Parts: sequence; C-alpha cells; structure tokens
Amino acid sequence: MREEIQKCIDILNEGGIILYPTDTVWGLGCDATNEKAVAKIFDIKQREDSKSLITIVSSDGMLQRYVNEVPELAWDIMDLATKPTTIIYQNAKNLAKNCIAKDGSIGIRLIKDGFANQLVHRFNKPIISTSANISGDKTPSNYNKISDIIKNKVDFVVNSQFDTGTNQSSSILKLALNGEIKILRK
Repeated sequence: MREEIQKCIDILNEGGIILYPTDTVWGLGCDATNEKAVAKIFDIKQREDSKSLITIVSSDGMLQRYVNEVPELAWDIMDLATKPTTIIYQNAKNLAKNCIAKDGSIGIRLIKDGFANQLVHRFNKPIISTSANISGDKTPSNYNKISDIIKNKVDFVVNSQFDTGTNQSSSILKLALNGEIKILRK
C-alpha cells in the first residue's frame, strides 16, 4: 500500500488526477488546493463547474484548516454517523476557488480509516473526492463498473485490491451556523 500511496502523492503534487478507492465509492481525485487540477476533474466528468465538489480530509485539525467554523453539531454528527457522511460547511477557505460553491460553502467528509485516510494523511492536504463517472451517469458501485473512458483520462489508477469502501455514496448534510440541518442525500 505504501508504494501506491507514494505514487498517488507524486501525481497529486504534479497537479495530476488519480482514480482511487474511498470509504464509499471509487473517486476521481486531485489536490483540492490546485485550481488547474480541479478544472481537469470538471473536464473529465463533463460537469458544469458551477457545481461544487466533495473534498476529503483525514483529521479534525485538517478539517479546521479549510472552514472558518465547524459547528458543534458537526462533531456530534461525525461521531454518531453509522455510514460515511459528507457535511456541507459555510465559509470554506484555503481551497481552490473552483471547488467551492458560489455561496462559499464546501462539502467535506472526514475519513477515519482505510486507503483514502492514509493517502490524505500522508499528502497532508485535502483531496477532491467525486464519483468516477461522467456527470449524469450512474455512479459505479465498484471498480469493474467504472468506464474505460474515465480510466483512460486519469494519470494514475490505484490497484483495485485496496478497495474497502461501502460501494454506496455518502450521506450529504448541509449545516447552517444556526444549527439548522438539511438532508441533501440519505
């Protein structure tokens, strides 16, 4: 696993795109602080750049570096969630402008274990985590269902033996600073 992670880090540092297993589904990833790399993700997915992207982090401290304020409720949700949960936070900071929504919010998922956690931890920056499909197509439930079009457009594909995800997309919750919760995806 160490060699795969190092290859990913090398590609990410060069502004490249990786295809990698997350705690949910296989994702297209890049350095979430690199605007040119994020633009490549939109191009591969054929997705409008007006839609924001999910970012993953590996620790509480890393999360706090990319949003102005983490509501207390978010900590409770992360502790109690029974499945991977992405939380949309207000007032994103220190990220590529094109991965932040027009209202200044960002979807971030804290990954606590597995390949993606180790990758983000070693990279020491957040990584984009968007499903490995063309926008509008069905999210592939496992590596074998990812189209060759996607596989051929990335700079590095992680060995599929490291896939330990749930094969289901994360829940998405939007938190307002006043404590209001909106469920966007169960």
